Amino acid sequence: MSTRAVVRFVLHYVEMVIVMIAGMMLFAPLWRLALGDRIAAHPDLNALVMATDMAVAMVLWMAIRRHGLRATLEMAAVMYLPFLILLVPYWFGLIDGDALMIWGHVLMFVAMFGLMLLRRAEYPPAPSAEPMVDAPAA
Repeated sequence: MSTRAVVRFVLHYVEMVIVMIAGMMLFAPLWRLALGDRIAAHPDLNALVMATDMAVAMVLWMAIRRHGLRATLEMAAVMYLPFLILLVPYWFGLIDGDALMIWGHVLMFVAMFGLMLLRRAEYPPAPSAEPMVDAPAA
């Protein structure tokens, strides 16, 4: 990978993180209106709501960026998977709500980065090979 490709890849990852934060900020008030304070009282529900907020924002952004359906569904899946896995030890009392949220996010970011590395051709979407403006005639 060239230096330029690495920079584009990292910037695309940062862009995705920003979109996830925007999704949490945008959708959280709607959840609070619908469910009130019940979310804060249940870390498992809070984790799933937060994963949903981030995944919905990511799916919308990936559609705007013209990622394929497969790539979009894979990304949504790796965003949920860490939380789903960590719910089991949480429900058995092996980890607390803080660990669920912290490790869920850490593992989610690692999983997303790993998926991006696995599917490097998809991230970021390749720029069009055609020039945006026709070259002047010689």
